[in-house]
Amino acid sequence: MLIDVVTIFPKMFSPVLNESIIKRAQNKGLVKINTHDLRNYSSDSHKKVDDSSYGAGGMVFSAQPFFSAVESILDETIYPKQDAKGNRRIILFSPKGKTLNQKNLKRFFKYERLILLAPRYEGVDERVRKHLVDEEISIGDYVLSGAELPAMVFIDSLVRLIPGVVSNPESIKNESFEKGLLDFPHYTKPADFRGLKVPEVLISGDHKKIMAWRKKKALEITQKRRPDLLK
Repeated sequence: MLIDVVTIFPKMFSPVLNESIIKRAQNKGLVKINTHDLRNYSSDSHKKVDDSSYGAGGMVFSAQPFFSAVESILDETIYPKQDAKGNRRIILFSPKGKTLNQKNLKRFFKYERLILLAPRYEGVDERVRKHLVDEEISIGDYVLSGAELPAMVFIDSLVRLIPGVVSNPESIKNESFEKGLLDFPHYTKPADFRGLKVPEVLISGDHKKIMAWRKKKALEITQKRRPDLLK
């Protein structure tokens, strides 16, 4: 999988992309991630990428830099739209987008290339939404200073699901949301910490009882904290 990120702050991505699981995934050749400075694609002599909104309002990212950036990355003209897009997806991160969840995250595996647009301020010129991007994504019902963090969240949550990235693939199958439930409680050594003991069933060695306990606890936690998932 190839992921390109278009942003005015590419340096923000370095700490995330060059550590832990994402770094290992790139080193293994399972994913390649490129960051592109939007200002490098501005036709303005001062590398300006935004302007005031028509009808009053805050600053809005202009259409030209985003179109030029994506067209340069793909080496083709986006508008007028081409008949064949190929195996790719252009994504804009925005509070107006569809909320990202574990279920719809997996559908992005069918694309070989993802181009992520991470604007700031009041968002982007509407022509970017209508004629450049394929879809918009939000990571929650709140507003951030920019879309860099949502793009990082998307990359992290997606890359860790690529086969071969996580050393123990079985661990992913039992995580929160994978089976429509939140995860069950986890414990590790010591079995007794300051009088706080691990449930007896977990150290019993009876795998059938352990599985039943985990399922029961997952249901209880989900019912209490996210009853909407059970619907």
